[in-house]
Amino acid sequence: MSRHLESMRYIAIALTLLAACDTPSLPFRGAPLSRIVVDGSSFDIRVHDRRAEAIRTNSEWAPRMSTVAPRAVAAIEQASGCTVKRLRGDQAMIVADLKCKGQDVPPAPQNLSCDSNGAPYEGLGGEMTYDISCSLTSG
Repeated sequence: MSRHLESMRYIAIALTLLAACDTPSLPFRGAPLSRIVVDGSSFDIRVHDRRAEAIRTNSEWAPRMSTVAPRAVAAIEQASGCTVKRLRGDQAMIVADLKCKGQDVPPAPQNLSCDSNGAPYEGLGGEMTYDISCSLTSG
């Protein structure tokens, strides 16, 4: 019986991971979905405010960003009716900033950049303490 339960557990984990493959990120949850194919690449496109998310849903052997990005741009522009002004992401998921008629391009996202100010040291109570400095930078 325990062998059966263990098998069921692995199946449940596998199904959960597969279900997450084309799940939108939090800012795009609930946004309308467009499914678009460009030159053999299939994308799920979601547009929210002046940003779009493209999730590539087909399998491709060793896709390069230089190949996937222009296809994603074409799919996003087709789905949104806007012009893509900025991209970030990877071959599987791309987020684009859009320039739509009568609207400004959204500001570039900010990234948190941190640097260590030396080696870690033992702090009060024996825990390891790290001294770091962080600043926001435009992406």
